[in-house]
Amino acid sequence: MTTTPLSRTPVSAFTLLGGVEVLQAQPRTAMDWIPLVRRGLPAASVEAITRLTRTAQSELARALAIPERTLARRKREGLLSAEESAKFVRFARVVERAEEVFEDGPPALAWLKTENPALGGVTPLSLLDTDLGADTVLDTLGRIEQGVFA
Repeated sequence: MTTTPLSRTPVSAFTLLGGVEVLQAQPRTAMDWIPLVRRGLPAASVEAITRLTRTAQSELARALAIPERTLARRKREGLLSAEESAKFVRFARVVERAEEVFEDGPPALAWLKTENPALGGVTPLSLLDTDLGADTVLDTLGRIEQGVFA
């Protein structure tokens, strides 16, 4: 399976994290994701998501509050921790939702990396290190979709 950077076709969290080739599973529901996260995602998921979102690993590590040295070690070991896996799944789900709202990958990613007055003047990406921050970003995306925010 060859994947390309985000384009007009919405990309799922599953695809962003490397698809069946990397995950060795096909999670369809939140309940399907839970055992994968608990076991730890393959470190190759990091490569997949940075490539598809064109986000530097250092930028993603900073946004998810995972030290770069830890990511480098996980790549050598081959597996993310459960906590790190949860952060990467959260990021992938937010990217998937942003792409649905903006109907295209590049504008969705640009929005995630741009300071936003509705979010207190910070970038949506900077809020994804916590569940509450991600929920706030998802809520803002819902408001944009409903026409509350431009």
